[in-house]
Amino acid sequence: MNLDSVKKLAAELALDKAIQYMTKDPENNLNTIMNFLEKTAVLPHHKRMIDVMKKRFERDPGVKEQARRVASNPEMLHKLINSWIIEGTFIGKQKRNQVAEEIGANVPAALLIDPTSACNLSCDGCWAGEYDKADKLDPELFSRIISEARDLGIHWIVLSGGEPFVYPHLLDVIAEHPNSFFMAYTNGTLIDDKVADRLAELGNLSPSFSLEGWQEQTDARRGAGTFEQVTGAMDSLRERGVFFGASITAMRNNVDILFSDEYIDFLIEKGVLYVWSFHYVPVGRDPNIDLMLTPEQRLWLVDRVTELRRNKPIFIADFWNDGHHTEGCIAGGRQYFHINAAGDVEPCAFVHFAVDNIKDKSVKEVLQNPFFLEYQSRIPFNNNHLAPCPIIDVPRALQGMVDEVNASPTHKGAEQVLEGEVAHYLEALSKQWRKAAEEYEKTVKEDT
Repeated sequence: MNLDSVKKLAAELALDKAIQYMTKDPENNLNTIMNFLEKTAVLPHHKRMIDVMKKRFERDPGVKEQARRVASNPEMLHKLINSWIIEGTFIGKQKRNQVAEEIGANVPAALLIDPTSACNLSCDGCWAGEYDKADKLDPELFSRIISEARDLGIHWIVLSGGEPFVYPHLLDVIAEHPNSFFMAYTNGTLIDDKVADRLAELGNLSPSFSLEGWQEQTDARRGAGTFEQVTGAMDSLRERGVFFGASITAMRNNVDILFSDEYIDFLIEKGVLYVWSFHYVPVGRDPNIDLMLTPEQRLWLVDRVTELRRNKPIFIADFWNDGHHTEGCIAGGRQYFHINAAGDVEPCAFVHFAVDNIKDKSVKEVLQNPFFLEYQSRIPFNNNHLAPCPIIDVPRALQGMVDEVNASPTHKGAEQVLEGEVAHYLEALSKQWRKAAEEYEKTVKEDT
């Protein structure tokens, strides 16, 4: 056994003790986990990050309630911390840096993979709705991608589609990789008691349920009865202690509902631990520019999410408005990239252009593709981090990158974001938003 293996074993033993201690009194012993992570961290900026988290835990009473909910499943908590935080962040960061220096390209912390493009629903405006529904990854290829990612220091695998639970090999492949942690964006309609039992057994896959609001809004976009099926699946997972979240799409006609106290309290009551907030992007099936947030709504969302984070025991990530936390766009292999079910390697789930395919190359090789290198060389696309996105905030940047590397659309209609009515609207809206964001930032600086 080498020195690294000895250190890892010692860390796991210490983590077991810390989790056992925390589960006895999670609200008061949360610092036990934080102190353990602080000692485990190697890089200075990781220690600083933990110190910031500790101060927030002391300041925000809602965090203790979150700790109590997470501590209900010590086995899954162990896998989450060990696979994602220790191996994926602390140890994995060093490995990724080593590989990045070797290949001359960044190695991200996460991958987004579509095992299949097939789906049992047909939601209005689905971002993936124009991919070929027959596309799927062979289970051997799917497993190979995960193994290669792990060898590069990537332990956080996000799944999408299509509908991941349509893929018949999903849970069997997950079982082959107990030391990676997975999250799956899902419509939730296929998670019955049998699937819930298997998820509880595996302990390293957290579903994130797609919702548009209450029953009226969700069923209107996803089909009658969907909301009831989703909430039923949530109940099944909560009973078994499986961690799960929600994925919400903020649109012009539902943003006030999604971020209301009543709706967030409902999610918390159902057992949702985290929320991923996506702004509607007009890509995929029947793009509808009238669903995009107005600049006024997006500004409201900046302050509203901050307020909810301060007062509610739930983690909320607002990808487009959280550019300050990530120092710009996270895509293009910087913090993640997307492999669709045809194997095309895309910079982002919403950027449906590619120059490489994973079927022909390794994960290490595709990280070096010119599209990703061009992407990373241009980040940040805008100096104001409230406008980080090359699709909806700086659309000319996306056009420039596609032209520069001669990237091809990965499905018919993908080019709509670059030409025609949608492209013209994005250009006009992005100018309005950048102006509003600059004025907002100026006001914040003056107030402070």
